Amino acid sequence: MKKTVALLMVLALAFGAVACGGGGGGSTGTTQTQLSMVTGGESGTYYAYGGMIASVISEALGNVAITASTSGASAANARSINKKDADLALLQNDVLDYAYNGIEGFVDDGKLQNVAAIGTLYPEVIQIVATDASGITSVADLAGKRVSVGDLGSGVEANARQILDIYGMSYDDLGKVEYLGFGDSSTAIQQMTIDAAFVTAGVPNPAIMELNTTVAVHLVPVNGAEADALIAKYPFYAKYNVDADAYEGKAGLAGVETVAILATLACNKELDEEIVYQITKTLFESKDKINHDKAKLLSPEAAVQGLSIPFHPGAEKYFKEVGVLQ
Repeated sequence: MKKTVALLMVLALAFGAVACGGGGGGSTGTTQTQLSMVTGGESGTYYAYGGMIASVISEALGNVAITASTSGASAANARSINKKDADLALLQNDVLDYAYNGIEGFVDDGKLQNVAAIGTLYPEVIQIVATDASGITSVADLAGKRVSVGDLGSGVEANARQILDIYGMSYDDLGKVEYLGFGDSSTAIQQMTIDAAFVTAGVPNPAIMELNTTVAVHLVPVNGAEADALIAKYPFYAKYNVDADAYEGKAGLAGVETVAILATLACNKELDEEIVYQITKTLFESKDKINHDKAKLLSPEAAVQGLSIPFHPGAEKYFKEVGVLQ
């Protein structure tokens, strides 16, 4: 009888050790911490890239298991990590700024200051796609045209408003404003119901390449004094030149000067410091194992640029350790 009781106690203790690691807690040793990461739509870069990041970090650490899932992208992700509905998130650095400061689409939410930055991952380029038939060659040429500015309240829509403003324009100057995601914008361009669309995405964007096989399109530049003024007013932007070979050398889609914001990995600020340190360290030291084109853009030096909210202490510890933060 005593042996039976002792065996049951050992089994109970073993089960408890395995089960006690929960999201946001933080642990080391044999206990596994379960974390959730929200990404984006199934067809987008965030979902594919986030899933690979989660897999590589989980395998490397062993004591941390990160599960990536689809989501409504940047704005929804900021709300999720702020409320601890998720531990980690991929989102745009501009949207992260809006959320933290309670501006743009977050006025009704108030300041979401339970979010913290881990680091930026790669540039997401502002690509204004216009049909060749539209005659649009500059942002000023959008006046009087039918333009999709992204989903209402989205990060893309904020980019559109900010860029138009720098050029002394507003939606009132456009002939028709459509609030469409890029899938619907692409369809509208093919059906010739709009002339141009704002897209914020990595380069090359497969959807733009596919669109160009059915309709002749080109990218409209955002450059010169206007680009400088945009960056001065909104420091989360950076200049970006679409490489000559980015879209297989297609005329109008290559060698265009524009601006970009940055895809960013963020988390709830209460996530355990040592866990976030290990995640950050592993992300950069294991980037060669991440089977995605964007992984080649990962670097500690780039990761600390373009962020206007505080780093999580665990990420800050790593960046100071490698000398990219003081």
